[in-house]
Amino acid sequence: MIIGLPKEIKVKENRVALTPGGVASLVRRGHTVIVERSAGVGSGIQDTEYEQAGAQLGSAAEAWAAQMVVKVKEPIKSEYGYLRPDLLLFTYLHLAADQPLTDALLSAGTTAVAYETVQLDDRSLPLLTPMSEVAGRLSVQAGAYHLQKPIGGRGVLLGGVPGVQAGHVVVIGGGVVGTNAAKMAMGLGAKVTVLDVNHGRLSYLDDVFFGKLTTMMSNEANIRSILPEADLVIGGVLIPGAKAPHLVTRDMLATMQEGSVIVDVAVDQGGCVETIHATTHDDPTYIVDGVIHYGVANMPGAVPRTSTFALTNQTIGYVLQLADKGVEALSASKPLLRGLNTIGGKLTYAGVAEAFGLTYTAPEVALA
Repeated sequence: MIIGLPKEIKVKENRVALTPGGVASLVRRGHTVIVERSAGVGSGIQDTEYEQAGAQLGSAAEAWAAQMVVKVKEPIKSEYGYLRPDLLLFTYLHLAADQPLTDALLSAGTTAVAYETVQLDDRSLPLLTPMSEVAGRLSVQAGAYHLQKPIGGRGVLLGGVPGVQAGHVVVIGGGVVGTNAAKMAMGLGAKVTVLDVNHGRLSYLDDVFFGKLTTMMSNEANIRSILPEADLVIGGVLIPGAKAPHLVTRDMLATMQEGSVIVDVAVDQGGCVETIHATTHDDPTYIVDGVIHYGVANMPGAVPRTSTFALTNQTIGYVLQLADKGVEALSASKPLLRGLNTIGGKLTYAGVAEAFGLTYTAPEVALA
């Protein structure tokens, strides 16, 4: 198979979907890999490293002309023209928050498999986990920075100092993002409260953090009660492949302290904060009712070297399956079949269909 590796062109997105090691693995199995020139530079990977691994260098058009294209982020509008019926696309898609891309994939008839919806039998999301770990840790760094007074924040040091209380970090969602955010915040010495709907998850967090954080059931009453105390709110809610619910509503902002910060990691799925919208690394924040909103939709792109290697460690096994078997790999692998979002003009992920009121076709039916 011919595999294309285009350069990411989303604002300040410096990750790349294959390392030279991944290219070498594909070439050893008889595949051809076309890498767009300078695709890996943002992650510190030079063209010569790809050539030494056996790749061919080419233009964006040449990379997109491959039978399978492997990316990091979803295609943006200027790339929609590359979509076509005989293309197998493997990347993050987050379609539930992006109807124009959903429509473009359906119109083109592209077979699109989304990293974030590849799911194992235990319901875990192996290709979302590494970037959730990165984003969770980055969320606290970003929040701590924007709490500084010269940046517009409250002027609170999350760790405090002897004789002065620490900042309070409220994490909504105790999954991978929330756990990593809590870990970083506690490492800085902040007071941490985690809310989740799963009592078992709260018990687990209480155990692994030795009772040093506060756990609360996530419901409207508890969220309303805790927000006035928060210096930094981290949104880490995930419903796989579906739009995130709005748990922090517009009227709740009035109860928060001026200069407090919200970092909504769920923004690429629509966000769990009603007033959040996607921003970029060039212009990451805006203010609503005195509260700073950070909505960068590709947070891990800020640390591309770490993120690229963390992501490709997990994706390469699935890339090899798709390269070896093509669309037939979807029938042979339940995790990949669960990751299928569109094929032949049919929408095969229920959460996306529900988000936009579109017709859903079961993936096994669409394949048949």
